[in-house]
Amino acid sequence: MLDPEWVGHHRGEFDIFHIHFGFDARTPEQLEALVAALRAAGKPLVYTVHDLRNPHHETDELHDAQITVLMNAADELITLTDGAADEISRRWRRTARVLPHPHVVPLDSIPRYQRQHRSRRSAFRIGVHIKSLRASMDPLPVIRALVDLRQRHDGIVIQVNGHRDVLDRDGARRDPVLGSWLEEQAKSGWIDLRVHDYFSDAELWRYLTSLDASVLPYRFGTHSGWLEACRDVGTTVIAPTCGYYTDQAPVISYQHDESGFDADSLQAAVLAAISAPPSSVPSASFRRAQREEISREHADLYRRLVNTSL
Repeated sequence: MLDPEWVGHHRGEFDIFHIHFGFDARTPEQLEALVAALRAAGKPLVYTVHDLRNPHHETDELHDAQITVLMNAADELITLTDGAADEISRRWRRTARVLPHPHVVPLDSIPRYQRQHRSRRSAFRIGVHIKSLRASMDPLPVIRALVDLRQRHDGIVIQVNGHRDVLDRDGARRDPVLGSWLEEQAKSGWIDLRVHDYFSDAELWRYLTSLDASVLPYRFGTHSGWLEACRDVGTTVIAPTCGYYTDQAPVISYQHDESGFDADSLQAAVLAAISAPPSSVPSASFRRAQREEISREHADLYRRLVNTSL
């Protein structure tokens, strides 16, 4: 759909072109061509700005160039937080409509997972999920700080999950320093290390429900669907100060961005999570009402754009 030829072939089949993700592999010039094709076809463009910094890119130059094309061309911009909207206004002189991130866990499953979360009685389990080690992640100092806290405080379990490609000995993207250190800590009993393939959705919801808190080990980023999934099941989120995670939802924050990481702030955040369980777990009924409101906002925006383009 990001190919101008697709727009030309299918122009009679859609009214509005709405981009969220998926343009990572397109050059700015290719996106300019897409925009030109949409204009020639008389189709309005809506861009929802999830990422102001691409979590998969080591540097920001390419993503900045890509989103600048979309920022300048879009008939309407949407983003998820006031902080992101302020940055968009400052950098691109555009106004973005702020609509919150909706639920991630299926609505009919939320009550069950929340009940399971409340019913658990065990040590306080902290999860750090390094997945396939995206560029935005810097998990080693984060896990070191958690292990240090674990060595000084009983009743804490540190669970580290990661994919086989970075943690298996023969993994295609194995990080030897991180992998070897995690193996040593697991053998010493300081962490519960779990190496596996990608979770299915159901496996992911069960995993998040098994945690008391999930630490996001990011040094840069913008918004997070992972954060919302944790909230859906009742798991506390400990989020870095980079990006707009603290704007997105109630979280416990710690200092972590591209300028550095503060171990003391992370340890303080964990202790705060232990002493003060989350008081703002969104119910399924709240999530349903929120989703319906977000849908109405999109429908109103689409209706106005279509009427304007006629």
